[in-house]
Amino acid sequence: MLAKLCPILLILLLAAGPLGAAEADSPPPVPRTPEEAEAQRRKADAMRREAERRHAEEEAGCYRQIRVNDCRDQARERRIRTLIEARRIETPAMEFQRESRRGQVEAEKDRRAAERSAREARQEERAASHRAKESARADERERKRLDRERKAEENRKKRAEKEAKRRLEAEKRAKKQAGRSEKKARERARTEASGVDDRQP
Repeated sequence: MLAKLCPILLILLLAAGPLGAAEADSPPPVPRTPEEAEAQRRKADAMRREAERRHAEEEAGCYRQIRVNDCRDQARERRIRTLIEARRIETPAMEFQRESRRGQVEAEKDRRAAERSAREARQEERAASHRAKESARADERERKRLDRERKAEENRKKRAEKEAKRRLEAEKRAKKQAGRSEKKARERARTEASGVDDRQP
């Protein structure tokens, strides 16, 4: 029963013992760059591997000692101390990396939002340009239509004026012709009247 409680007691003693005081006195190093955070995590991993290797060697050697259990407890205590220290070094590095990833996620969100805004602005600009071109083309079509109507009206007026002038000239010619015919008729009438007078005794 005591043997089963030993690991638990060791952990409690370590948490409340000199190591706890040491942690309170010397806060864990806080990385300032991703490289420092990665280096701290590699160091913590190396400490854990070394603790496991040393613990395996020490525990194997304990079976050659007289006080086997005491030797194993001491080896376990050293392993736990090293693992706690590794964790103490690793924790701020992991927190830094989490914050860094969170910042990257936020930056990516901002980048995508900016790209979306820029894309929407480009789309709106193209739509506005298309509307402006369509409006300009519609204005041009309307201008040409009005110009055609204006020219058609001018042509109609010219034809009407030409036709009126032609009729006027025809009327003038008809009047002149009528005048000449009337003059000739009067002259014939006078000639005929003169001939009748000459034949009378």
